[in-house]
Amino acid sequence: MTDASHMIGPDEILARLPHRFPFLMVDRAHSYVEGESIVGIKCVSAGEPYFQGHFPENPVMPGVLMIEALAQTGALLMSKTLDADIANTLILFIGVDRARFRKPVRPGDVLDMPVRVLANRRGLFRFEGEARVNGVKVAEAEFSATSAQRQSQGEPS
Repeated sequence: MTDASHMIGPDEILARLPHRFPFLMVDRAHSYVEGESIVGIKCVSAGEPYFQGHFPENPVMPGVLMIEALAQTGALLMSKTLDADIANTLILFIGVDRARFRKPVRPGDVLDMPVRVLANRRGLFRFEGEARVNGVKVAEAEFSATSAQRQSQGEPS
């Protein structure tokens, strides 16, 4: 059981990540260790919009969205570690390696997503993460992210 005083709730997640429904893939997080690790939580609801088209008769969470959930968990870890201001900073997912999908994830499942930093060199973070349901590994990957200055509207790219 997780100590609720160390829970990262929806308000902080919304303050630290630019994603919003329906693309926000982290509901809560806990076990944050600055620069090292975090555990994200995604409650998979039958109301998720992708279930309408991803095997409606046998709904399965798309693997690419499990990877996105892991990446967002890593971005939350990075955002807290860097104390990033999302009004001025973007955290960009830049690569994924060794992704494996082990079991289907269905409506009603809760993804526990431990993510840890493998390396942090000059602002380039390399992570490894797993997605688990009831302690059983359903997906895993290594992935990378970096931060960049957010451009204001109308500014040339």
